[in-house]
Amino acid sequence: MYISGFELAKRHDVKKAIAMIVDGVAMDLSAEISEDAAVEFVNKDHPTALEIMRHTTSHIMAQSIKELWPSAKIAIGPVVENGFYYDISCDRQITPEDFEKIEKKMKEIIKADYKIRREVLTKSDAIRIFKEMGESFKVELIEDLNVDKVSLYWHEDKFVDLCRGPHLPKTGSASIHFKLMKIAGAYWRGDSQKEMLQRIYATSWFSKEDLDLHLENLREAEKRDHRKIARDMKLFHMQDESPGCVFWHPRGWIMYNALRDYMRKCLDKDGYFEVCTPQMIDRSLWVASGHWEKYRENMFIAESEGRILAIKPMNCPGAVQIFKQGIKSYRDLPLRMAEFGCCHRNEPSGALYGVMRVRGFTQDDAHIFCTPDQINSETKKFCMLLIKVYRDLGFESFSVKFSDRPEKRTGSDEIWDVSEDLLKKATLEAGLTFSVNKGEGAFYGPKLEFVLKDKLGREWQCGTLQVDFQLPEKLGAWYTGEDGQKRHPIMLHRAVLGSLERFIGIMLEHYAGKVPLWLSPVQIVFATITNDFDDYAREVAQEFNENGVRSEIDLRSEKISYKIRSHTLEKTPVIAVIGAEEVKQRKLTLRYLDGRQETLSVSEALGAMKAKCRPPEA
Repeated sequence: MYISGFELAKRHDVKKAIAMIVDGVAMDLSAEISEDAAVEFVNKDHPTALEIMRHTTSHIMAQSIKELWPSAKIAIGPVVENGFYYDISCDRQITPEDFEKIEKKMKEIIKADYKIRREVLTKSDAIRIFKEMGESFKVELIEDLNVDKVSLYWHEDKFVDLCRGPHLPKTGSASIHFKLMKIAGAYWRGDSQKEMLQRIYATSWFSKEDLDLHLENLREAEKRDHRKIARDMKLFHMQDESPGCVFWHPRGWIMYNALRDYMRKCLDKDGYFEVCTPQMIDRSLWVASGHWEKYRENMFIAESEGRILAIKPMNCPGAVQIFKQGIKSYRDLPLRMAEFGCCHRNEPSGALYGVMRVRGFTQDDAHIFCTPDQINSETKKFCMLLIKVYRDLGFESFSVKFSDRPEKRTGSDEIWDVSEDLLKKATLEAGLTFSVNKGEGAFYGPKLEFVLKDKLGREWQCGTLQVDFQLPEKLGAWYTGEDGQKRHPIMLHRAVLGSLERFIGIMLEHYAGKVPLWLSPVQIVFATITNDFDDYAREVAQEFNENGVRSEIDLRSEKISYKIRSHTLEKTPVIAVIGAEEVKQRKLTLRYLDGRQETLSVSEALGAMKAKCRPPEA
């Protein structure tokens, strides 16, 4: 016997449902379901509610555009992080000045509370409907679908769109607070040979408070843009002559090395050996590893003496070559091999963004060669290291995603079954919960993705752990087992930070430039009120530098207020103001970024700074 979600909700006195989860699948309330199905009703507090509401809001925006400019053609309108967008083709250029008009029309559609109806049709019937409406993009999408039937969603007889759903029962079923954000160009289906469409981005939330908080966070994020902070702090720059690569300035390189040195100490304590593999490797090795087939388009290629060489986009095949030197026994495992490997990937130019998305980067990479029985303990050991590092760097909150087999992969399903089961078990035994990231594993094995949350609540995928049964076998790596037989090791690919460049960008935005003192390139600057006190500034600065406190002096003939503003903009953690009283009493007046101020003797100030500048214990 079948019953609709509406009837079932009424039977159980569920009043505020907007959709339902039936046997694990999100569905409209209007759907007919078996009475013995497992049903969970979705209200606005449910984890899937925002996505459903935003999907409906994207249709509402498309309807408003069609009503305002009937000749416009709609393409696709997916949900993205914190909102959605819709690609349209219109014979007029829509500008931000039009947003108010579109938003007004959207509010009218929401207020009209149109009933949203799902209709399942054959492909030919759906194509006929969209052809009659002149919606050529929808026709093309349907023609390319490898299905017999498709679903359409109607706002009564006012609007129709191609969609899998689910959606709200009505356009006014929930309180929707939204704002159109920006407009950009986007080629139809990402093909530069096809029409350039207008992509309108928007955000939507269930409450005005959530919308206002999101907009405030966006304003704060703009202030925290790592590119601006890097300019102010004189850390690095990027330029067109080397797209996607970083020019590190002296101060930035100090920060970079301080982070790398900290990671080195952590790895050394955890039993890793550091190695370094070549930047260019012959095509034959990439063919043998499977990367040439799966990753060729992202590689930079060079030719020399008739040989094709690839600048490495990852470090793994090189690590296997080191493992293969000499005979290995089961007694040598696990072997933890770390590398701060400089890699290059041919990312699309339009995707490059400061140090967050680059072409040249350094991974805090490592490869653990182990037996199947050691996967569990090595996973737990890695998770403990990762948690410690994140906490030391100021990130208390992170989540874990389990990414399983992708559509394009190597290896048998049996191997994937084993590797996925082992990794899941080890993760749970490490005390970590995870969500499933369907189909997003590496082409050679499943992986864990560790996602940090910064002070603005934004998520950043950084650490990874990947289980690989295949690469060691492909590249002929083996060890002698306890039974005397040759066996291929399991290879765990892992990184904590991901890339040093990107992680520094994340930290700059997380801390708004006010990074922990041990990472700051200049830890204290000695600024004189007049040049009469320059000798004293030189003397104490030298003493601080000799004791490992990174110090600079500011002897410019400027007012002290100007100097303080200048160094505050550069996010210098401590400014030691030197005037007549400080020289006379052999003291220092220390001003901190948070506005605090104290006067200490030179020895007291030096002792305090040395303690504060000490990196976390490995």
